[in-house]
Amino acid sequence: MKVYVPRDAAARALGADAVARAIEAMAAAQGHEITLIRNGSRGMIWLEPLVEIEIDGVRHGFGPMTAADVTGLFDERHPKALGPVEDIPFLANQTRLTFQRVGVIDPLDLPDYEAHGGLAGLRRALGMTGAEIVAEVTESGLRGRGGAGFPTGIKWNTVLGAEAAQKYIVCNADEGDSGTFADRMIMEGDPFCLIEGMAIAGIGVGATRGYVYLRSEYPDAIAVMNKAVRIARETGLLGASLLGSDKAFDMEIRVGAGAYVCGEETSLLNSLEGKRGVVRAKPPLPALEGFLGRPTVVNNVISLATVPVIFEKGAAHYRDFGLGRSRGTIPLQIAGNVKFGGLYETAFGTTLGEIINGIGGGTASGQPVKAVQVGGPLGAYFGPEQFDTPFGYEEFDGAGGLIGHAGITVFDETADMSRLARFAMEFCAVESCGKCTPCRIGAVRGVETIDRIVAGDATAVPLLEDLCETMKDGSLCALGGFTPYPVLSALRLAPEDFTLAREAAE
Repeated sequence: MKVYVPRDAAARALGADAVARAIEAMAAAQGHEITLIRNGSRGMIWLEPLVEIEIDGVRHGFGPMTAADVTGLFDERHPKALGPVEDIPFLANQTRLTFQRVGVIDPLDLPDYEAHGGLAGLRRALGMTGAEIVAEVTESGLRGRGGAGFPTGIKWNTVLGAEAAQKYIVCNADEGDSGTFADRMIMEGDPFCLIEGMAIAGIGVGATRGYVYLRSEYPDAIAVMNKAVRIARETGLLGASLLGSDKAFDMEIRVGAGAYVCGEETSLLNSLEGKRGVVRAKPPLPALEGFLGRPTVVNNVISLATVPVIFEKGAAHYRDFGLGRSRGTIPLQIAGNVKFGGLYETAFGTTLGEIINGIGGGTASGQPVKAVQVGGPLGAYFGPEQFDTPFGYEEFDGAGGLIGHAGITVFDETADMSRLARFAMEFCAVESCGKCTPCRIGAVRGVETIDRIVAGDATAVPLLEDLCETMKDGSLCALGGFTPYPVLSALRLAPEDFTLAREAAE
């Protein structure tokens, strides 16, 4: 009997390890022979820890489980039985491409990975030229999933055309946005997918060395990725001869020290080189002068983890999903005050209202939604009147927002938008690398100006708006440049909160 209990950090935080131990103890006491598999999370966080038992080839779910709930798990009926996991609507209605194996396989079992379609993309890529590989990625329409939405194929083509004795692939795994966890879930639930994607990128652009820059706050992901790299190296998935070919690619895991700004690619590169994590002026672009001054592809975890499925199923298959210039699927991370929080992979084009009310089930509190922040702490707030906005890069930009890393945080009507606006400026002030004046000074002045407005100085509102425009236009990177999005959208969405705060202060 196969029993699955997630090793994902979210599931472990909710007691998955204790549940796994209780299952093993009960099975031993009752004489049941089981194989306990520690898989990744399916992404339905409200059901974690989610235990799955394979019955006649179908995995049945039980959850959310506690160690005390394990009693009677192998009986015919259990009060927390959910039926076949694949039939749960939240999971059944998804289009899982990047996350097709997450929650399904043992993350560190390479044969299991291969049995579920892994390495098919790499084997196909090994028979292609670098130019053909880059053309395939370009044709797929894949864009950076880390926030900028820059076409991946264009970036790869720039590195391919650059002349250098050494090129690099750098994976940005510094997932620091609030309400985001897709990178972590991939690394903990399907690490070989990321390794395969980086290897394809390497042979595509002519890079033989790669690095994953992983945030220190993810100890589980760090441990899994390090083990996966060792296994890949021992089995020939990494090294001087990829899968027995004449192509070479190797990689290692580097751990950051917790600076939010190192999620910006040039700050990340400085940190990777052992320098202070500050933003570099562009040009030169990292694609031409990146890590150690060499041509470097810097892509997000989800971007690189999507590459294998593009080569497995073909660029046309992937491009058929989505809308406009937003092609393929996007892993939505639904968090905050929401009934069904978790990861939901679907094609671009679903409206914000469908995501919040249909997929997420509305607020957990049962109160009306007041605002939804999309894109992490630098994302704009959207009110219910904007819920018809389709989830796409250009569509959100046209509505005054940004997709970012596709983190979605829900707030009900009790949220105070003046406090949320102040938090955005304070966050920028704390996390600024200090390189440019608009960000370093502007965020501090922003906190002071919001405090003036709340204290009753209505004349400070135009000053705040002018300050935000200066930060948007003058900052070197997105930290200072995007902080105005939540501030101005909060002011637009709920000006009464700023007035009420003034009245409360009085």
